[in-house]
Amino acid sequence: MDIETVAAIPKYNLTEDQEKKLILREYRAMLRSLKPKLKQGDKELIRTAFEMAADAHKTMRRKSGEPYILHPLAVARICSEEIGLGVRSTICALLHDTVEDTDITLEDIEREFSSEIARIVDGLTKISNVVDVNASRQAENFKKILLTLTDDPRVILIKLADRLHNMRTLDSMKREKQLKIASETVYVYAPLAHRMGLYTIKTELEDLAMKYLEPEEYREIARKLAETKRERSRFINEFIKPLKDKLEMAGGLKFEIYGRPKSIHSIWNKMRKKGVAFEEVYDLFAIRVIIDTVPEKEKEECWKVYSMITDEYNPSPERLRDWLSNPKSNGYEALHTTVMGPQGKWVEVQIRSKRMNEIAEKGLAAHWKYKEGTSDESRFDKWFQQIREVLNTQDTDSIDFLQDFKTSFLAEEIYIYTPKGDVKMLPVGSTALDFAFSIHSAIGVQCIGAKVNHKLVPISHKLRSGDQVEIITSSKQKPNEDWLGIVVTAKAKSKIKDALKEEKRKIADEGKYIVQRKLENFGAGFNQHNIDVLTTFYKLNSSLDFFYQVSVKNIDLKELKEFQLLGDRLEPPKPPKPVIEARTTPDSNVPHVPKKDTELIIFGESSDRIVYTLANCCKPIPGDDVFGFVSVGKGLTIHRTNCPNAAKLMANYGHRVVKTKWAKNKEISFLTGIKLVGMDDVGVVNKITNLISGELKLNINAITIEAKEGLFEGNIKIYVHDKEELEELVSRLKQLSGIHQVTRYDTEAA
Repeated sequence: MDIETVAAIPKYNLTEDQEKKLILREYRAMLRSLKPKLKQGDKELIRTAFEMAADAHKTMRRKSGEPYILHPLAVARICSEEIGLGVRSTICALLHDTVEDTDITLEDIEREFSSEIARIVDGLTKISNVVDVNASRQAENFKKILLTLTDDPRVILIKLADRLHNMRTLDSMKREKQLKIASETVYVYAPLAHRMGLYTIKTELEDLAMKYLEPEEYREIARKLAETKRERSRFINEFIKPLKDKLEMAGGLKFEIYGRPKSIHSIWNKMRKKGVAFEEVYDLFAIRVIIDTVPEKEKEECWKVYSMITDEYNPSPERLRDWLSNPKSNGYEALHTTVMGPQGKWVEVQIRSKRMNEIAEKGLAAHWKYKEGTSDESRFDKWFQQIREVLNTQDTDSIDFLQDFKTSFLAEEIYIYTPKGDVKMLPVGSTALDFAFSIHSAIGVQCIGAKVNHKLVPISHKLRSGDQVEIITSSKQKPNEDWLGIVVTAKAKSKIKDALKEEKRKIADEGKYIVQRKLENFGAGFNQHNIDVLTTFYKLNSSLDFFYQVSVKNIDLKELKEFQLLGDRLEPPKPPKPVIEARTTPDSNVPHVPKKDTELIIFGESSDRIVYTLANCCKPIPGDDVFGFVSVGKGLTIHRTNCPNAAKLMANYGHRVVKTKWAKNKEISFLTGIKLVGMDDVGVVNKITNLISGELKLNINAITIEAKEGLFEGNIKIYVHDKEELEELVSRLKQLSGIHQVTRYDTEAA
């Protein structure tokens, strides 16, 4: 049977012989991609690594049924072909799962290859444990990766290749596994790829994640892109022709010019953020001009091309992005402008040299190639330096660590100038207080305000790229809890927490004396055992918290008289017998729930047996794609899979996610909301309420309509039984004359 016919059969059924041929074919393809980089003896080393991995994984299969060794081979190939890494990284990619999943040890790898390769494989092994059962352990592991990353960035690059291959082959996984892996990808790995300058990989990771998290929207945009491909190509050619002629006439310029479609994920993001339909997203593609020139002339020639383009088409002044003078910290350099093209359409044009293009495609890996002491290299080093600094000072059990890391290190950055003209890079959203801490923590804790471009502003003032900032300090200033809500950088957060802890410790000392006196009066010893007993009794996290609460008079130790004394040791009072209530798992005698899959919760049929609440952040209704999340103290909360918080929950606390499905139950109504925008016309409210209450017989809970300058915006809260009913309502409202937009709102803010 040939391979083609096999591919048509969903079930995996290659013979042993065909498998061997397939593995050999993949191995040769990987070697071919490395050909330009192979030095003497490299082939033998790669062969050894391949045989070692093939032997270690020989009994293992992937979920799809194929031999496991195909996965490390594919990862190695992505490393060399798509990221541009070399021989040593390929060896590490081939061995990346061996230490964790097989009998091979790091010592074996070090003996066979080198300590460098063993170190990278060790880094990769730590990473695979990132998603752990316990969220704070997960934060711990994430830190280990980042420490490894700052020692050797290849760890992260190989990990990204591993994640990319897992995402490309996610089809064979169970649905909840798909959701969890896709959420994690969008939450951590895509931003990491972006930060490493790997735009192509970042885009593919986002698109693949969207395919599983938002399948309907993904298919819809993909379909529309396919349908409009022809007219897009025609438009691109029409747009490019006069530019090509101009550039050729200039003479002496070696260039390529072509159009490139935007990714499905970025189109969908635009639609969501701007609230527009697919047809109204103007930049479905970008035009790229790539100049082949020597490094000394790059900037000059990019600006020359820019002036020719803006001679031909009118530019939008606020859409000029100059990353030539100020490259991004992930090394990206280019000139972006948006111009008004034919047919009144805005078009984004990106201008870069061949070298810049390679850095944009291959990111960090290309950096090493162009390493000759450029300032960009030091930008990466600066970034690593900042990460190291935070890692060394962070609390080890900080669960917010992943979130802090995301906002501090994976966001786009802005450039802020000191009064002397030095430049500091900060993440988007940073405030004057973040800037103060970035200069020095001593300046941060005493910051009372700032002058931005010579104007006085509060510490919470959000900075914009290009601002010049002077910090004003006072020795009387002290950080308070509110500061944590003002800053976004991890450094500022950890320094503020340290300062607050110090302050808390001073206040807690007062509480210590009070506790000591009360215990001695009671006849109990002032010792660690008794302090621990009291801390547990008052349900506090630490003795520091306990002393603090006593000091600020939240605890007056009245309950001490209920305690028993054994010698000088306190024995807590016996708690009353708890009443056990089944919260998240149905009773075993419920006939609808098969025993083997007690996690599958069917609403409606056994809803009286399970305590659950519907999440306020996304207000799910029957028919929505949902998952259950076991939250501390609240039992089971149901979220939509496209809820704004879903990616964070699944990426951070995957172990608490429960499979959930709706059962048909027409008796219960659910409150949901829709937003309307249209032309303000006489009788428009009447038309809307007639349709809802009169024709569709739905109950309205609240309705607000505001008219402004000929437009109206309406919010309607309404009871529906399920998603079908809501979709029917939305489509009927869209048919009413004068109504432009009808959307369901996802967030509580509405």
